[in-house]
Amino acid sequence: MTEPQTMTLITLFSAPKSFKDRHIATIQFNAVRSWTLLPDAEVILLGEEEGLSEAARELGVKHFKGVSSNKFGTPLISSMFQLARAHSESKNLCIINSDMILLPDFMQAAQQIIDQKDKFVLLGQRWDTDIDDRIEFTKGWEDRLRSQVLEQGTLHRPAGSDFFLFPRSCYTDIPDFAIGRAGWDNWMIYKARQENWPVIDATQSIMVIHQNHDYAHLPDSKPHYTLPETNENIRLAGGDAAIRYTILDSTDCLVEGKLVRPKRSNLRFMRGLELFLRAVFFFLPEDVVENIVRPKRWKKRIQKKFR
Repeated sequence: MTEPQTMTLITLFSAPKSFKDRHIATIQFNAVRSWTLLPDAEVILLGEEEGLSEAARELGVKHFKGVSSNKFGTPLISSMFQLARAHSESKNLCIINSDMILLPDFMQAAQQIIDQKDKFVLLGQRWDTDIDDRIEFTKGWEDRLRSQVLEQGTLHRPAGSDFFLFPRSCYTDIPDFAIGRAGWDNWMIYKARQENWPVIDATQSIMVIHQNHDYAHLPDSKPHYTLPETNENIRLAGGDAAIRYTILDSTDCLVEGKLVRPKRSNLRFMRGLELFLRAVFFFLPEDVVENIVRPKRWKKRIQKKFR
């Protein structure tokens, strides 16, 4: 018998890593627990990783197996989207990495955008913070954690996104990207821009907290940028042009409940110029336009800024 489904505003879904490592288990528990405390939201965990079923039961969230994987055993985002749609009736979906803590301001921002737009994608920069133990989710935990992050954490650069909130009518055709590898998040922004959906940067309205961790779960403990799966993600995205998209390519910013234009900056200006030239001189090789817009001295400045 199929269990009855309850309509909620948002369904958050994720494919956690194995829970066999103590630290990974801890930060994933913290993240998912914070999601369960959000009003009018449900949580779906996907996959067959060690300890996932037990964690889902402890946290009281839905868990579904049957996620398709690539030849390396890495879950495919296309399959995750299909399962999330099949097991939820929420009008809005949010794919999120399983190490991200959400605070109540997330739902407030989500509601503000849902009330204003029929199609959109909401994203934002994360705050990187060291958290080693389970959080005590007692009264006032949000304020205590926010203070800790502001004191010890750092705002991550705008290259890379760890969550995407969107109406379920969006992103109905997802390539077979490997989760946790580079490129797919850039494509999500690229796709929205191609479809003329508002890309909304909520960095100024929400604090999304990334709990720092190592790469011991990956082959040779190396970052995912070096893996062949990243190259495949880039191929599926359509090449380098698509994966250059970042939060800097947002069309709007959410500030105090209102949508405003992103503030001007050198990086945004150069990015806008690059997109304009690519549209006009579409027949030129990608590297020609890139060398015009981002000469070596400019690239060095960007690299220095992001170190």
